[in-house]
Amino acid sequence: MTVSVILRGMAALALGAGMAMPVMAGEKEDTCKLQGDIMGAVQQARLDRVGKNKVVETVIAANPEWPAGIEGAMPQVVDFVYSQKRKDLKNVDLGESTEAQCLESWDQIKKLQGG
Repeated sequence: MTVSVILRGMAALALGAGMAMPVMAGEKEDTCKLQGDIMGAVQQARLDRVGKNKVVETVIAANPEWPAGIEGAMPQVVDFVYSQKRKDLKNVDLGESTEAQCLESWDQIKKLQGG
């Protein structure tokens, strides 16, 4: 799978993650940054060869400052990242891409959330 295919999949993933997460007080920038941080952490876990069944626990333990309940938004992210070849993940920053996609899609996300 090429980097461009991975990036094309980011739109749906960012939208889905945005719908799964509660809106935070800082709204757009904070929420999108958090989505990017989660995606980046899961990507790094994949690159570090953390087993798929342990990634949520590992990522949450490494980031105790994240909001409670954030693990509820992670299965979709984990499934997406772990479906990619590790060699392809070395050539893209999914955290940065996810944050950018979230910011670009913010109005659509809010509309789908009914807000």
